[in-house]
Amino acid sequence: MFAVHFIMSFVGGALLCNSIPHLTAGLRGELFPSPFAKPRGIAPSAPEHNVLWGALNLFIGLAFIHRHVAWAGFVPGFVLCGWFLARYFGRVRAAGFQAGAGQPGRL
Repeated sequence: MFAVHFIMSFVGGALLCNSIPHLTAGLRGELFPSPFAKPRGIAPSAPEHNVLWGALNLFIGLAFIHRHVAWAGFVPGFVLCGWFLARYFGRVRAAGFQAGAGQPGRL
């Protein structure tokens, strides 16, 4: 049973980590890449889309960990997701995406 709690906590940590940049960008009214843009995850999305995507990540992440959080799964999920997102969006921004600039460069 621990394996199930570990996996759910890992996914919950990753979803909670992913909710932070989307919610903060959306609440500040800034454009930020999301799965709703074309190309996905590269082109900027409207702040409203980011608030919805961030809230969905937040609520699903909380649902995954609300009863039995296994910290041994939550912490790695949160940290690995944050590390991956930092590397990915670092490349996106280096390729030419700037908040509010319109079309991004190629990766």
